[in-house]
Amino acid sequence: MDVYLLILGDHLPNPCTGEEVSQADRLRAMVEQAVVAEEAGFAGVAIGEHHFTRYIVSAPELLLAGVAARTSTLKLSTGVTLLAHRDPVLVAESLATLDVLSNGRAELIVARGVDQQTDAAFGVQPGQLRERFEEHLRLLIKLLEEPEVSWDGRFRGPLSHVTTTPRPVQTPRPTVWIGSGSAVSADLGAELRMPLMLPSTLRDPSIYAEVVQRYRERFPLGRVGVPSHVFVAHEDARERWRPHLAEYARFADPWRGDGDIDVDTIMDGAAICGTPDEVADRLNALAELLTIDTHLVMVDIGGMPPESVIETIRLFGAEVLPKLV
Repeated sequence: MDVYLLILGDHLPNPCTGEEVSQADRLRAMVEQAVVAEEAGFAGVAIGEHHFTRYIVSAPELLLAGVAARTSTLKLSTGVTLLAHRDPVLVAESLATLDVLSNGRAELIVARGVDQQTDAAFGVQPGQLRERFEEHLRLLIKLLEEPEVSWDGRFRGPLSHVTTTPRPVQTPRPTVWIGSGSAVSADLGAELRMPLMLPSTLRDPSIYAEVVQRYRERFPLGRVGVPSHVFVAHEDARERWRPHLAEYARFADPWRGDGDIDVDTIMDGAAICGTPDEVADRLNALAELLTIDTHLVMVDIGGMPPESVIETIRLFGAEVLPKLV
């Protein structure tokens, strides 16, 4: 099983001290986390895209380019790219540029998004999100795979014999995951022969079992990934993580939760916390339940001190990764 470090980049105060780092220091810390993740044995890093919230990463490709300059083996993925809100031509060009700079390590996870304010700001009309996403996705794949593209669609201007540059290093194209927990998007991913990445939520991931089964039936050779909020420590893991998970859950619940921010319930379901053995056992059980090929591990949440995040990444690499099957 491949394990990636997932970074969404919430910019929240430390609930224990009230301290809040600057945005600049927060962004630099994310790059540093990815560098340490490669040293710790992670297969990749995925960095999210958000707008107009206290998630402060709006251009993940730029952070990934910074990571590319300081790493050599780490796969570099967005987590996710809001494809319905972006021009597929520019996405194809950015991805290919990252692929060239990293010598073939670039990936994308694309999804529709969940924020109506962002939809409105980027001109996505009510009721159009799903159609726009699908059209953009089909065009993106065509642009990445074909050296000359003509296109006439509903949501962007026509293209006539265009070639996006640079061309990606990977052939036929870099990996593009479809991010979703819905049956409709899983069916689209299966049709397009894309790997499926389940959502990053505060809900128990077992709720996606039927979606995964449906996807596997339609695309038996497809890959499936899942994100998990994770904290690992030799002692007092729950007590150390509790204030940060609570801070994050209060912030993220409007988009990612179900209205229940009871921290113990979250730790028993959506989040994984404990000793290295306990964390490895739960990750392996989840992988078996959902037939997971790739796990995105999200450590940095709720104003955790940078040194605690780095410590957790290193401990995970040293004592959890070797136990994963």
